[in-house]
Amino acid sequence: MTDGKRRRILLTGGSGFVGSAVAHSLAAAGRDVALVLRANGDRARLSALATPPTLIEGDLTRPGPWERAVADFRPDAVAHLAWWGVKGKDRDRREQHDNVTASLRLYDAALAGGCRRFVGLGSQAEYGPCSAKIHESAPTRPTTVYGAAKLSTYLLLDRLAAKDGVSLAWLRLFSSYGPGDDPSWLIPYVTLTLLAGGRPKLTAAEQIWDYIYVDDVAAGVIALCDSDAPGVFNIGSGTAVPLRDIIIAVRDLIDPALPLGFGESPYRPDQVMHLEADIAALTTATGWRPRVSLDTGLRRTVDWFRAHNPASSNSGSNAGPARAG
Repeated sequence: MTDGKRRRILLTGGSGFVGSAVAHSLAAAGRDVALVLRANGDRARLSALATPPTLIEGDLTRPGPWERAVADFRPDAVAHLAWWGVKGKDRDRREQHDNVTASLRLYDAALAGGCRRFVGLGSQAEYGPCSAKIHESAPTRPTTVYGAAKLSTYLLLDRLAAKDGVSLAWLRLFSSYGPGDDPSWLIPYVTLTLLAGGRPKLTAAEQIWDYIYVDDVAAGVIALCDSDAPGVFNIGSGTAVPLRDIIIAVRDLIDPALPLGFGESPYRPDQVMHLEADIAALTTATGWRPRVSLDTGLRRTVDWFRAHNPASSNSGSNAGPARAG
């Protein structure tokens, strides 16, 4: 690593929203990338990669030939982003525990290939509800099985890595957004509904929320892959903005005259009202910092959905949750 950059990166979750942004950034930088993907997974987000990656087909929840392929790739670093059940309807399902065993199986396969740097994508859900900016030292009190599974994965990997001499970084993601996001999340839902001439059905939107543009998340993941800094790191914009202001900004980018259905949906029983990341640790460890402002990111997002023929069938559906990692 004469230039300080690890060349051979193994990436899981590369077909997802954040993972595909990481894959594109790595490919554009000329890294040697291997993607572990399910055989029947949707790869639409990967169709325009600058450099064809090494593809390893396999299901991380099951033993298989993919384990030998991972070891044979001999990655300098692993970026583990794959996770089943990130949407609200799946966050309290018992199957979340499959993600824990899948992560341990991946770790073992990478270790067999000599890998000594492992970066895992955690979640703000590991903390549970907080009423102020969240530092990595905050207590972890997850209120969902999803958050508990993420936290359990980190704790297990942390102990194994200490025993095996592996440098482990765990990145707790707050709320990401950007072009190509899943239509069921809040910003895409509002955007698509308004582009179709509909009225989005919303809560009172009194939450104070920290949104980070997806390319900034990808840059943070890669910065940690290149670093040797161990431990837990938050990744967000570092600034919380009223959710109502974000929704109005999206509406105004489309048509300031369009109506918004504030207060037409109730808050969830476990609604988080303040979500804000302290990102100083990640910046200090790697030099990373978010570069895309909320105004610019929202404009890029709206422009992308406008250019990709939004379906009018989204109009009038219930608001999806704000994306919180």
